[in-house]
Amino acid sequence: MTGLAAAMPDRPAVIAGGRTVSFKELEAEISLLASGLAAAGIQPGMRVALMVPPSVEFAALTFALFRAGAVVVLIDPGIGIPAMKTCLAEARPEAFIGVPKAQAARILLRWAKDSVHTVITVGPRLFWGGLTLERVRGLAGAQPLPRSGDTAAILFTSGSTGVPKGAVYTHAMFSAQAEMLKEYFHIEPGFFSVPTFPLFALFDLALGLTTVLPEMDFTRPASVDPSMLSVLISKYGAVQLFGSPALLDTLGRYGEQSKTRLDSLKRVISCGAPVSDGVIARIKKMIPAGTQVYTPYGATEALPVACISGDERAALPRGPGVCVGPPWPGVEASIIKISDEPIAAWSDQLLLPDGEIGELAVKGPTVSPSYFGREASTSLAKIRGSNGEIYHRMGDCGWKDAEGRLWFCGRKSHRVETAEGTLFTIPCEAVFNAHPRVRRTALAGAGPAGRQTPVLFVELEKGAQGGPALTQELLALGAAQEHTRNIKDIFYHPGFPVDIRHNAKISREKLAELAAEKLGEGVPA
Repeated sequence: MTGLAAAMPDRPAVIAGGRTVSFKELEAEISLLASGLAAAGIQPGMRVALMVPPSVEFAALTFALFRAGAVVVLIDPGIGIPAMKTCLAEARPEAFIGVPKAQAARILLRWAKDSVHTVITVGPRLFWGGLTLERVRGLAGAQPLPRSGDTAAILFTSGSTGVPKGAVYTHAMFSAQAEMLKEYFHIEPGFFSVPTFPLFALFDLALGLTTVLPEMDFTRPASVDPSMLSVLISKYGAVQLFGSPALLDTLGRYGEQSKTRLDSLKRVISCGAPVSDGVIARIKKMIPAGTQVYTPYGATEALPVACISGDERAALPRGPGVCVGPPWPGVEASIIKISDEPIAAWSDQLLLPDGEIGELAVKGPTVSPSYFGREASTSLAKIRGSNGEIYHRMGDCGWKDAEGRLWFCGRKSHRVETAEGTLFTIPCEAVFNAHPRVRRTALAGAGPAGRQTPVLFVELEKGAQGGPALTQELLALGAAQEHTRNIKDIFYHPGFPVDIRHNAKISREKLAELAAEKLGEGVPA
């Protein structure tokens, strides 16, 4: 941030909540806070839970903690009270920086009660003691600089397919991610960006973009006010928008109805779950010709892995799953045999030929080395190479085509293993999603692995009606394809349960439980 403050001191860095802070002012705040945090007892290597909503303070505190050498613990606030308590118990933060609401929850719900000894409140301090952020600003102290190999953060996964796990991030990983994003998207400083995901806002700042934070509930991106978002983009002439598939779906449907244009945008970036062709098509109608909707592929533990533009994807012949593009420069991606067991050492014997569906495994400079405090989870997800390099098992199924592009076919844990063979969610769902009255579908399995019954849940477009006639039409679509002809049970659902981070990953585990209940009742929709 120091270099950016020197190069463009008066350029706005963050615009949020009616405040505009320049790069010079943000750098001064980061420097002041890093010094104050050190004086307040925040030492290099100390784990610090940060529970502050996206804001000027969030940005300044994150960079200040990095500068002080602390390990920032970031957890999605929407994961629920039990999961939050579990995550904090695992992370064992020694300091807790949060807004009053978070501090009150920490006390009342006994979060990290045995590990936290330093408390800093962003806002009014009530009955819990500790320091206020204002007091920290008034302290003076040394500013230790972390080395690039030091742990920078513990970023918890959303837990959409299991218990949230803390991925260990190093400063070198963050630097590599920022450089890879900069080069791939040709990001130049001095422009405005509207990120709707907190972590991406930090990348924007690091790359010299003015971060315009919308007034929204960042834990519920699908509920964003699309009119507000459109006005914000146009007001500042933003060249970049980052949003989850669910947020873009909301924005695109609004644009289709209102004929709103977003002519300043030079790129739209969306990840977190597969982005449907319909979502891309609606967004394309709102942006200038030639402006691309990019859909990077990756995970908290390894990001980015691959990328493709909407136009490139549309030009490809249809294949099983969704094409997520060729591996990102600097990333090696392989397809290995599907297994639910740990794999201790890498071997070429694990590899599958092009065109065959298996599990994706990747290595590169942005692969997290481990999960914090979870040795069993680490052993399940990581494979050691002969030279000590780390391969991350994505937990996703897919295949590689002859041109080296990766195709995503769904989560490994969501595959349905029937007596006739294995079904993968994304290729199966695509068959039924083609029906004009269907918004999206979700495949789930009922019963024991190897003898599961495939069940299709259907979420309809707004105003559409289900019923026997539509069910027969969907069954006919399935019967026409070899991989879906054995799907005989169809149920309608008012709204799928989704992940809290992007509101886009369907919780098929919950639907599998519902499928078992419904089949037990024997009452098809």
